[in-house]
Amino acid sequence: MPLPATAPDQGAAAEAPPTGALSRLVQEANDTGLSYAQMATRSAESGTPLVKQYFQKLAKTPPTSPPNPAQLEAIAAALRKPERRIKEAAAQQWLQYEATELAGYDEEVRIIVGHLAGKSKAELMRWRYMMEAEERAKREAGE
Repeated sequence: MPLPATAPDQGAAAEAPPTGALSRLVQEANDTGLSYAQMATRSAESGTPLVKQYFQKLAKTPPTSPPNPAQLEAIAAALRKPERRIKEAAAQQWLQYEATELAGYDEEVRIIVGHLAGKSKAELMRWRYMMEAEERAKREAGE
């Protein structure tokens, strides 16, 4: 006597694997009306033209290895996004790296923040109070 077949789990087949950060940027650009062919045309501005199939594959079935630096520059040109943003997305997608840099600050500020990073909560509060006291003293002195 044959056994009844069980119905396949509908949720398992419908779930797609999570998409990486760079793949999402390409897909979002496509979703907002930028075709893969237009991306390919724009990529040539960087000196490294990429074909439309490259962008399709990047969005739908990303390769196992990341784009090289020239390709990242071409992707940035294609999407009209800063190259730094494209590199961060690639690092996140292929290396699981999250950028935590203090953008917009000079080297001195970065060094100070890096120095304070390992301090206890009490030490951080002490440093904060010292900086605020200095600012208050300057204001009161009219500087």
